Amino acid sequence: MVFCNLNQAATSFGARRLHVRQGEQGFTYIGVLVLVALMGIALAAAGQMWHTLQQREKEQELLFIGHQFRFALDRYAKLTPGQAKRHPMVLEDLLQDSRRPEIQRYLRKIYRDPVTGNAEWGLIIGSDGGIYGVHSLSDGEPLKKSNFGLADRQFEGRMKYSDWVFMHAPN
Repeated sequence: MVFCNLNQAATSFGARRLHVRQGEQGFTYIGVLVLVALMGIALAAAGQMWHTLQQREKEQELLFIGHQFRFALDRYAKLTPGQAKRHPMVLEDLLQDSRRPEIQRYLRKIYRDPVTGNAEWGLIIGSDGGIYGVHSLSDGEPLKKSNFGLADRQFEGRMKYSDWVFMHAPN
């Protein structure tokens, strides 16, 4: 009989133990779901922040490249042999000036537009057919809309990258 009582005691203990585990299983599942949801929210926020940082970096690169084009166009016009100032007819003229006997380079390469990723630029053509300025072909909205430097103050409040025109300013 003692043997039977021990067996019954073990069975009743196992039943209580099983009952406690069944009540905890749903709580653990909900906890895991909440953890997965929080991880998803954190990853989405990190992705958005990374995208914003990438866009700011592209804007800084566009400003740098635009200044290089502006400076090259200005030097090309100023170093024209003779009295009449000429502007390049194609961007490749900035790579090697064929108007002079010595090698004169105004740009090391034709930069790619960091916003579009293409080497194609929008061109501002003067009445003489020369290139006076360049701009991005992107219609994307810039993050930077204020606090530009003195040379770029005309970009204040512009709503598209294509409105950022880097132009030779004749004196």
